[in-house]
Amino acid sequence: MRDPNLFYLTGKVQHYAWGGFRYIPELLGLPISDQPSAEYWMGAHQSAPSILRINGINQPLNAWIAEDPAGALGATAATRFGELPYLFKILDVKDMLSIQVHPTKTEAEKGFARENEAGVPLNAANRNYKDANHKPEIMVALSDFWLLHGFLPEPRLRNVLSSVPEFASLLPVFEKDGYYGLYKTVMEMPQEEVNTFLRPLAERALPAYRAGSLSKEDPAFWTGRAIDNDPQGMDRLDRGIFSIYFFNIMNVAPGDAVFQDAGIPHAYLEGQNAELMANSDNVLRGGLTPKHIDVPELLKHTRFEAVHPNILKGDLIHDGKERIYATPAPDFVLSRIALKAGETYSHTAEAPETWIVLDGTGRVEGPGGNTLNLAKGTTVFAAYQTAYKIVSGVDLVIFKAAIP
Repeated sequence: MRDPNLFYLTGKVQHYAWGGFRYIPELLGLPISDQPSAEYWMGAHQSAPSILRINGINQPLNAWIAEDPAGALGATAATRFGELPYLFKILDVKDMLSIQVHPTKTEAEKGFARENEAGVPLNAANRNYKDANHKPEIMVALSDFWLLHGFLPEPRLRNVLSSVPEFASLLPVFEKDGYYGLYKTVMEMPQEEVNTFLRPLAERALPAYRAGSLSKEDPAFWTGRAIDNDPQGMDRLDRGIFSIYFFNIMNVAPGDAVFQDAGIPHAYLEGQNAELMANSDNVLRGGLTPKHIDVPELLKHTRFEAVHPNILKGDLIHDGKERIYATPAPDFVLSRIALKAGETYSHTAEAPETWIVLDGTGRVEGPGGNTLNLAKGTTVFAAYQTAYKIVSGVDLVIFKAAIP
């Protein structure tokens, strides 16, 4: 049995090209450079495990858990998941991400096994499945945040197809074959036809975007940005532009959350968020990217249905000190702890918890007199069954990942 306790955790900064330059370095107290910092990973995913500091020794979190899964996770979680079931991230989205769909657990297991049997290297550009897990996810906005999220409800999509001149020939396709037929048509369209279809629209959107005359609620704004940021520009128009018009454009205020389940197409467009997901890196892409797009696999896993965006406000617990964002996912639960100066928060970790301090200072007192100081950017791992008390110095804001 692992001894319940608290440990400092060091995550992994991911330098993807779409990331910003200041937010994550300033959060973590790292130097700002000309290298983008897109994501800060806190978890035990095999490709980028966080590092635990135990008795002055650094150890990868996944290795520490593997030595005694039941002791590290608790018997129930160890039996159900066999590993830390969540991956916790901070994101800084400067440029639009690719349109993505995540598979169900069953389909991920089949796809991962199939690509392994075919001998596709894990790091191959055409690899769809990096692991055997599903990837439901929740994000809580840390700034004004914009994203694409699921297909528009039918009346709104019909209105788009009627009012955008370039889409007139697609309206009968939608009327006859619904969301699936519409999406299949544009995703299987030869590139030359995509260019012909979208060029007049692009020639309107790009100058208006550059002139600053479009609002972010307007799909033309994101179309203009997509073209402006694409090295191929107008020469090879990205078929993901269709999805900017077909999907819901959501604006999420700081502290509000959005859940993305398997099969819901989505793309982050701009802003910072705290994101918690099942421990997976499985992504099927649908555009706004130079990366591999496997259209048959994408069509197999996309949910072709209207999505009415649901913004989660969370529920207050612990005398209003903690806001918990519940989802149907069994793998994770995300919450926000906010303490005014001098306030305390006491809890026992019923499953392993990972925290990051977004603001303020304080300390956490754990078993055996173990006390860790907390400041902006501090990341902490609370082992299974650790009883602890957080004491706020200056107003303290912590985001916490756990298992429901």
